[in-house]
Parts: sequence; structure tokens; C-alpha cells
Amino acid sequence: MFIGHFALGFAAKPAAPRVSLAILFVAAQLADLLWPLFVAAGLEQVRIDPGNTAFTPLDFVSYPYSHSLLMLTLWAAALGAAYVTIEHAGARVFWILAALVLSHWVLDVMTHRPDMPLYPGGPKLGLGLWNSMALTIAIESAMYAAALVIYARATRPRDGIGRWGFVALAAILAASYVANIVGGPPPSVTAIVVVGTIGGAMTIGLALWTDRHRAPED
Repeated sequence: MFIGHFALGFAAKPAAPRVSLAILFVAAQLADLLWPLFVAAGLEQVRIDPGNTAFTPLDFVSYPYSHSLLMLTLWAAALGAAYVTIEHAGARVFWILAALVLSHWVLDVMTHRPDMPLYPGGPKLGLGLWNSMALTIAIESAMYAAALVIYARATRPRDGIGRWGFVALAAILAASYVANIVGGPPPSVTAIVVVGTIGGAMTIGLALWTDRHRAPED
């Protein structure tokens, strides 16, 4: 799941209109933002294995700290608490951000083969949607299209940046998704870490910039 996670970030905007889209993205993608850092540190492992599933050539050997249900629950509480403390937001925002963090595990269980741990060292789940390329693309694309409509209706552009920045953000994420599908296996684990880290930072930055130029609909 890739743009499906971003879809939930877009779709959460009506529920949290004062929260930046960048923060909503961070919450929905927190597992994947932490993952390359943990791989680089040697705490988690991934292996390039073409044919592992129809959709991805990656074998997620071990990622208990970024992707287990228990750890994501703790990360969800930490992110939610940090945000509401810094921004003086209410409990509603805490629960929205926490739910977005945990949604990552739910969506990944739907798509992955059984490699999603309940807790470090615990049993692993996965329903294997990635074994069907066509079904994966259809579901994620539908989620993404619906979420863009929800975000566009929940906000309005303040200026040209708000209008065209949103278009650019949506197009870049869609293009990244297509590239991930047709681009073939990555050359190395190092490339995965570098692209994942830089790509995540750039996406969050663009979301922050774009959302600042859009206002919640009254």
C-alpha cells in the first residue's frame, strides 16, 4: 500500500480542518517514515526478492519497531500527545492522528503477505492483496481518487500556489505510484533507504507548503 496511505491523510482533512495536511501525512505514513531509518541503523531488515508478491519485489524480513501493531500503538500515542501539547489541540485531534498512525497497520495487513507482526517477536498477519496486481491497483486508485475529491471539497485555494500546488502534489504521488509499479526492482537496499528518506521528506514538505495556501471550507 502506497497512495492508499496518503489517501487517508487527504481524507482526514474534513475531520481535522486546522491540522496541516503535512501532519496528516506524517501520521498516515509514520511507519514508512521510520522504516528506512531503522533499516539504515540495522534494527530492521528488507531483502530484494523479485517475485515475492505480484506487486512488490521486496521481502520485508523484519520490521518490528516500525510496523508491528504494538509499536505503532505506542508511536500513535507519542505523535498524538506531542501534537496536541505543542499546538494546544483537543482530544479529538489526538484520536484522529492516532487512528491515522494505526491505519497504516490495518492497510498493510490487507495488502502484505503474512509479515505484519502483532508485536516484536510475535505472530505475523497478512491477507495478501499484493498477490493480485490488478486488484491492488484498482483498490488503491479508487481510494486515492475519492480522497482527492474529499480534500478538494474540504479546502479552497487561497491563491495560485494553493490551487496548483495541490495539483502538483496529487500528480507527483500518482507518478511515484506508477513508477513504483513499472520501474522494476530497486538496485540495492541502500537505494531503498535513500529514496524512502528523501522522498518522504520532500512529500511532507510539499504537503506543508500546499496546505498553507489552502483554507478550510466554512
